[in-house]
Amino acid sequence: MNIKNLLAAIVSKAMTSAGLPEGTNPAISLSTKPQFGDYQANGVMGAAKKLKTNPRELATKVVEQLNSALIESGIAEKIELAGPGFINIHLNKAWLSTNLSQTASDEKLGVTQRGTSPTDKQQTVVVDYSAPNLAKEMHVGHLRSTIIGDAVVRALEFRGDKVIRQNHMGDWGTQFGMLLAHLSDKLASNEVAETALADLENFYREAKVRFDDEEGFADRAREYVVKLQGGDAECDVLWQQFIDISIAHSEEIYEKLNVTLARKDIMGESAYNPDLPKVIDELMAKNIAVEDQGAKVVFIDEMANKDGEPSVFIVQKSGGGYLYATTDLSACRYRSGELNADRIIIFTDARQALHFKQVEIVARKAEFLPDNVAYDHCPFGMMMGDDGKPFKTRTGGTIKLAELLDEAVTRATALIKEKNPDFSDEQLADIASKVGIGAVKFADLSKNRTSDYIFNWKTMLSFEGATAPYLQYAYSRIQSIFTKANISEDQLDYSQLNIVELQEKSLAMKLLQLEEVLDSVISECTPNLLCNYLYELASLYMTFYEACPILKDDVSEEVKQSRLVLCSLVSKTLNKGLDILGIEVMERM
Repeated sequence: MNIKNLLAAIVSKAMTSAGLPEGTNPAISLSTKPQFGDYQANGVMGAAKKLKTNPRELATKVVEQLNSALIESGIAEKIELAGPGFINIHLNKAWLSTNLSQTASDEKLGVTQRGTSPTDKQQTVVVDYSAPNLAKEMHVGHLRSTIIGDAVVRALEFRGDKVIRQNHMGDWGTQFGMLLAHLSDKLASNEVAETALADLENFYREAKVRFDDEEGFADRAREYVVKLQGGDAECDVLWQQFIDISIAHSEEIYEKLNVTLARKDIMGESAYNPDLPKVIDELMAKNIAVEDQGAKVVFIDEMANKDGEPSVFIVQKSGGGYLYATTDLSACRYRSGELNADRIIIFTDARQALHFKQVEIVARKAEFLPDNVAYDHCPFGMMMGDDGKPFKTRTGGTIKLAELLDEAVTRATALIKEKNPDFSDEQLADIASKVGIGAVKFADLSKNRTSDYIFNWKTMLSFEGATAPYLQYAYSRIQSIFTKANISEDQLDYSQLNIVELQEKSLAMKLLQLEEVLDSVISECTPNLLCNYLYELASLYMTFYEACPILKDDVSEEVKQSRLVLCSLVSKTLNKGLDILGIEVMERM
């Protein structure tokens, strides 16, 4: 359920009945203070200004209409007019109890599924994320694309959209000639491919040194590029070996990160090769691209500089080679045409924003992207060290993502062992993995996507504040209540929910806002909104727990059952919310 949308529809209808123009924005928002109700309708103010009439008189007419729509229907217990025309809506506790209890048996926790109404149709959404370069191991720079993309994908699927993952891996290009020549020599000296490629970074460095310093090697590397692009069978076998082993490296990272990308989701740069000449031919035929100094170029007037000079977008080099631009245009055509996307979402760092803006303009001109297909490039900021510079090793090198995750688990192991030395080695390993990986992910996902952020071990592994350990602990603490009560959540009668206290109402309101939050996450591709929501939910639960006793002897059975139902609903929501973020929970911590 989306209470905000429900109230918007009811208030909008009341405004029309009160004489306001149809389609006037009701401007529904959450109240910031309890004395102003639970929600406010502020749309009368703007409408009155346009109509040049008294806003309070207009609001009075709207309130008269709302009395029957909200009070008599049992949705609200009070509606009041405040100031020059604000309308405060106090929701009915019984209505909240009924609607909330109905979400308990629903695995979607009351979140409406796309396609259940004509105004909320299911969409096919293609999401391009992670996209490591298969010539190198994944490093910290790949973390954000991978986990932000995966959280948005999970949110889309939970809401009921059809999602097609696309891992646009870098598996092509001139550097592969150098790598294949080096691999060929390794195999010729009886090395096994898996052994040779066990450390991709080291392998790449060895090949680069030979390319720069060894006589004749650079020429051989260039020959391999020609062979690879020409479809040479022997070269293709070598390339495939390299790709398979490189993908296995990435799959290990995805498993550690609890990310849903699989091998079937890979659509590497090489997949578009057959289409690239057709892309150029079409751009030339439509006079979108022109020949300039031997290269094929699109001059984009829409992105002209202050001197009126158009932005230059090269789609084919003078030597006939293709670029990222060509591949990305082909990807647009494939995703909208073959995959029938309603929306395309791409996650890369902010430095590529200009490139993808150029891609969209050219793709729309060429009709590779129809008007009805949304194209959202979602840039993100960088992970920074304490010195405010891009996160690096102490020697200035790039940090491997696998090493970062291993360190997270090591640090979490020490932390958990200190707090609970009674865990077995097996329990400790399981909990430390979930806490360590969860801490790294939540620290990143909780930041605004477009911002840079400082990576800090102490903060992210803290059991206080907006961190994964805090939320994981909140979940396990609720589980301990059921253990003490000697009752399982399956045994609860959710119809017993009866919201009475202010803290119970605040918690119920927050629980019923999940759909509203997910819609914002999906619309803006901002998982930090879900992180904020879960932290606020856990904080409200702690306030409720302190103010509303559950298992004390003087608490009646009816009140106990109702509060256990609230505990269960918070537990389910924390579990599901963290799962959407790709973070695991545990019964004990």
